Amino acid sequence: MNFDVIVVGAGHAGVEAARAASQMGCQVLLLTMNADQIAAMSCNPAIGGLSKSQIAKEIDILGGWMARVADESAYQYRVLNERKGPAVQATRVQVDRHEYRQIMKFRVENQSGLLLKQAQVARLLFEGSKIKGIETSIGQKFFARQIIITTGTFMNGKAHIGRQSFASGRAGEPPSLGLSDFLKTLGIKISRFKTGTVPRVDARSVDFSRMERQESQTSCAPLSIFSEKLRPDLRAAYLAYTNPKTHETIRASLDQSPLYSGIIESRGPRYCPSVEDKIVRFADKDRHQLFLEREGRWTNEVYVGGVSTSLPYDCQLEFLRTIEGLESVEIIRPGYAIEYDYIDATQLLPSLEMKEVPGLYFAGQVNGTSGYEEAGAQGLMAGINSGLKNFEKEPLILKRSEAYIGVLIDDLVSKTTNEPYRMLSSRAEWRLLLREDNAEQRLYSYAKRNKLLSLSDEQKIEAVLDEREKLHSKIKLTRVLPSQVINSRLAAVGQNELKSGISVHELLKRPGFELPEIEMLVPLLFAEHAQQDWKRVMSDVKYEGYIRQCESQLKQMERLERLKIPLGFNFSALKALPIEAREKLTQIRPATLGQAGRISGITPASISVLAIHLSKASDKGACVNE
Repeated sequence: MNFDVIVVGAGHAGVEAARAASQMGCQVLLLTMNADQIAAMSCNPAIGGLSKSQIAKEIDILGGWMARVADESAYQYRVLNERKGPAVQATRVQVDRHEYRQIMKFRVENQSGLLLKQAQVARLLFEGSKIKGIETSIGQKFFARQIIITTGTFMNGKAHIGRQSFASGRAGEPPSLGLSDFLKTLGIKISRFKTGTVPRVDARSVDFSRMERQESQTSCAPLSIFSEKLRPDLRAAYLAYTNPKTHETIRASLDQSPLYSGIIESRGPRYCPSVEDKIVRFADKDRHQLFLEREGRWTNEVYVGGVSTSLPYDCQLEFLRTIEGLESVEIIRPGYAIEYDYIDATQLLPSLEMKEVPGLYFAGQVNGTSGYEEAGAQGLMAGINSGLKNFEKEPLILKRSEAYIGVLIDDLVSKTTNEPYRMLSSRAEWRLLLREDNAEQRLYSYAKRNKLLSLSDEQKIEAVLDEREKLHSKIKLTRVLPSQVINSRLAAVGQNELKSGISVHELLKRPGFELPEIEMLVPLLFAEHAQQDWKRVMSDVKYEGYIRQCESQLKQMERLERLKIPLGFNFSALKALPIEAREKLTQIRPATLGQAGRISGITPASISVLAIHLSKASDKGACVNE
C-alpha cells in the first residue's frame, strides 16, 4: 500500500501530524500499537496551563485538534496567573480523559485522506539511501516518501514500581521493541530519559468534605477559538496537602525507591519532580499541595496530582493514608516511573526532518520533551513540513518571535538537553508578543497559506480579527467627557480627574482601568463587543509601549536570522573559531547565524567571526535571504 506520509504512533504528536498532512491533501497512514489508546492521557487529565495554553492555542489556529477536543471533553476551567500580566496568563482545561481519547479517535477515523491501522513498526525500508516505507513486526510493508516517528515513551520502555521492573510503554501496555535498535544502525544518536506518573485512587474512599473545593471558572473563555461556549456540566476539583507525617513515611521508604536505590539511572524532568524528590530536595517545607481531579464523568478514578512516585505499592498506600481526607483511600492504579529511549534532537533540521536521513521526521516525547502540548506542537509541524515536502515546497519554520512553537523547536534543534524539555515562559524572550490571546493574529496567515483550515474555520478567524480591528478603531474615536460620576470613579482607582475630554484608548492606558470601569463609562460601546474582544484589545493598548519596544529590538536582531548558513558549510575550515565552537557548530549545523548564537557554549566572539565570513560570502552570492 502506497501513501504520501506514514505516521508511527498515535499519541498527541501522531494525531496532530496525521491530521495536518491529510488536511493539506496528502494520503496518510497512521499506525498505532493500540487503536483504542489514540491520544491517551498517560499522566494528568488536562490541556493547557502555564506556558502550555499558548502552545495549545497556536496548535488550534494552525488547524490542530487539541484545543477543540479539550473544550468538547472539558471537566473544569481555570485561568492561571490571572492577577499577573497577559504575557504569563494561561488557561488550563481539566478534561474527561476517556471522552478526550474517544473524540480524538472518532476524528482520526473520519478525517479525509487518513487511514488508521493497528500495528507495531519494526524497521524502516530504504531504496538505496532514500527512505521508502516501513515494515511491521508481522511482516506487513507500507510505502511512503515521508515517515514521521512519534513513539512517545514506548521505545524500549521499562516501568518501575519499587524494586519491580517490567517492559512497558505505559503501565498495562507493551513497549515498542526493535525500532530503537534499528534506528541506531542508521547512526542516529539515542539516549534514555525517565518520567513518571501518580497513583489513581477510588473516589468512594476519599473524604472530599475535608479538602478545599475548587470550582470551575464559568467566566473563562473556551480554549479553542472555534468553540462557541463552555459545557454546562463542569465540575469541581479538590486541594489537599501532605504533612510532616507524610514526609517521614516517604523518607523511611527511600531505600525501596528505584530513584534512590540506583535501579533508575536516567534523568527525569526537573520541573515535574517525584514526591520522593520533593521530600529530599525541599526538606525545609512541611507540606506540598495536591490536586485531586476525577479522570472522567463515568468513572470513580481520581488523579492525585503532585505525588508522582515509583515507590512500592504498599509504601504508596501508606503515605497517601497520612493525608487529610485520604485516611481510608484505596489505590486503583499505583504510580510508576518509566524509562524510555529518545533521540538527540540536535540531529534534526528546524523542520524536524533528520539531517542525515531525508524524509524521516521525529516529533513528540521521542525528541526528549515532556507534556502533551509540546508533543502536539511538534507533531503538527512535522505533519505540515512533510506535507510541504510532498508537494515540493519549502518547509514552514516558525520564528521565536512568532510562536511558542518556534521557541520550542529552535531550542530542541539548537541545544543539547540533559533532561526532558518542558516549555516555560522564561524560555520565550518575546513572550509579551506571544500571548495566548493573540495567537490568531500571529499565525492565521500561515494556516490560510498552507490550507490547514476549512473554509468555515477561516471565516470564523477572519470575523474575530475584523471585530478586534473595529474595536481598536472605535476606542480611538470614542471620547469620554469629564463629569462628577467619571471623576469620582477615577479617584476610586487612584487616577487624576479629567479636565477635558479623553479617548477611551487613552483611558485604557491608565492603571486600574479594567472591564468594570469601561462598562460604566461607555456602556453602549461595551455592549457592542464580546468580553473576550475587549480583553484582547485592552492587552494591546495597556502594553503597546512595551510591545513597540520589543518590536524595535526584534528588528535589530532580524539580520542575524536572515543571514543563512549554507547546508554543508565547513565550520572546521574557520581556524579563527575555537575548537569547541567548530565541533559544536559541525555537530548541530545551524541554519542561520541567529540559531548559531543560541547554541550552548558558542560565544559572541565566535558569532562575530562567523558573521564576518558569512557577510563576505553574501556579498558574492546570496547567503542572506532578503
